[in-house]
Amino acid sequence: MRSHPFSPRSAGLMVLLMLLCAVSLSRGQGVGDTAPQWDLLLKGGHVIDPKNSRDGVMDIAIRQGKIAQVGVNLPVGRALRVVNVEGLYVTPGLIDLHAHVYSGTGMRAYAGDKSVYPDGFSFRVGVTTVVDAGTSGWNNFADFRQRVIDRSQTRVLAFVNIVANGMGLTGEHNPEDMQPQRAADVARENADVVVGFKTAHYAGPGWFAVDRAVEAGELTKLPVMVDFGYLVGERTLEELMETKLRRGDIYTHLYSPYRRELLSDGRLNPALQRGRDRGIIFDVGHGGGSFYWFVATKAVQQGFWPDTISTDLHVGSMNAGMKDLSNVMSKMLNLGMPLPKVIDAVTWKSAQTVRHTEIGHLSDGAIADITVLRLEKGRFGFLDSALARYDGTQRLVAELTLFGGQVKWDLNGIASPSWEGFRYQMRQEPTTPVGPDSHLQ
Repeated sequence: MRSHPFSPRSAGLMVLLMLLCAVSLSRGQGVGDTAPQWDLLLKGGHVIDPKNSRDGVMDIAIRQGKIAQVGVNLPVGRALRVVNVEGLYVTPGLIDLHAHVYSGTGMRAYAGDKSVYPDGFSFRVGVTTVVDAGTSGWNNFADFRQRVIDRSQTRVLAFVNIVANGMGLTGEHNPEDMQPQRAADVARENADVVVGFKTAHYAGPGWFAVDRAVEAGELTKLPVMVDFGYLVGERTLEELMETKLRRGDIYTHLYSPYRRELLSDGRLNPALQRGRDRGIIFDVGHGGGSFYWFVATKAVQQGFWPDTISTDLHVGSMNAGMKDLSNVMSKMLNLGMPLPKVIDAVTWKSAQTVRHTEIGHLSDGAIADITVLRLEKGRFGFLDSALARYDGTQRLVAELTLFGGQVKWDLNGIASPSWEGFRYQMRQEPTTPVGPDSHLQ
């Protein structure tokens, strides 16, 4: 009989080697495998992640477009690229709950020239998701989806206007155009992007607009956002808050004075608190004419902060007092709203409000939508809708924006290598210039 080729000692060494291999594989690496496990590591930033109650200096690792790990002192050797974000705030990608982005129709209306394309106004201020607030209705939503939603790099969600053509040329005042079943059908057909229904600006008598929007909400179990317009006839803020709106419905333009939000004696209308007690969500919705310092300062002095912070972005508001979401966030910060609450209002709370809880947080395995903010200290002026100035000492600026793990905005190039030593890959140019600028040498 042939003797066994291994001695007891060599057999023991083999067992030890096998155990070492098993330990190495259990850690995600084979023997001798030193390949990075993460695509990107954000190092040393102050993470604010309200869903997970994170508020401190941590690192965030990203792999294949998702959050791989959040922790303290994560090893840089496991990352293909490391970005130093010390001294900056790292948050989930910002969500703008109220914007108007149904652009390109050619109409001189919000469903047209008064809207903006989202990509030019999102990543540069840290926004990764915009929610269109009823610019299109059930009759023209398909065009909005084809023209904007499906073509944008920014994630676009939408409230469907209860009026057939939304904020188009015919306005939002005809009760015959308010058809809950048609609106509900559109919402069901586009369930991946429709988050609820919108009614706005209704100037006629009665409760047609609110009631029919809520009826569509009941048919689909989705929330309604209300721009209450002006008080007409029997319509009152008290009845809206106490009987008409449901838990989870949204009252936008919180700091506007047009609906008796602020009483003549300077007290906040008690109906707002009663609405909050019933579960109504209160949204800033700054816009071009819906945020005034004399209302906002009185409201916050009485402890009434917004649940969500949004812009009401359109061509009128972006060049006036509103400007962009980081500017509106800075206003609330200077009014005394704690920074973690400001971040919550544009991340996790907004995600919950539109029922898209796959975004708005930095949980392991979540989509790597991430915003890096710089909090500047100095002397800054902030304008309201009347272009009256409020002096502040803090301002938030978007330094870096990641969408699905990809850098979409990098203000100061912190995620990029220096040009010195950079290996450029140049396109081969033709030897003879062609085209309209061929005379340029």
